[in-house]
Amino acid sequence: MRRRNTLCILPLAVVLTGSVAGCAALEEARRCGYNGCPADARITAEIEAQFARHTELQPPNLVYVQTLKGVVYLSGLVSTDVQRQTAVQLSRRVSGVSRVVNNIALPYRDY
Repeated sequence: MRRRNTLCILPLAVVLTGSVAGCAALEEARRCGYNGCPADARITAEIEAQFARHTELQPPNLVYVQTLKGVVYLSGLVSTDVQRQTAVQLSRRVSGVSRVVNNIALPYRDY
């Protein structure tokens, strides 16, 4: 029963974090464990450290980073398109990044 619960929680976690296809995440979890592969964890940590050095990406803006097989998935919400582009550029500078998928949203503005 415990194994079944674990397998049910993983797809739910993937859906909640967004951006990554459930099958790819499940395959990665089987290969590297539920904490991800060490290289992906390093990439994520380095990108988050870069973001911490840039005040324009700090709250009230919120950017999430997830890495899967060297592909970085960015999601969250920032105030301007310049901030979105800054997040992408900083992510691309980290070694081991093969591609950046930008799913960062901008707030809706009623003109």
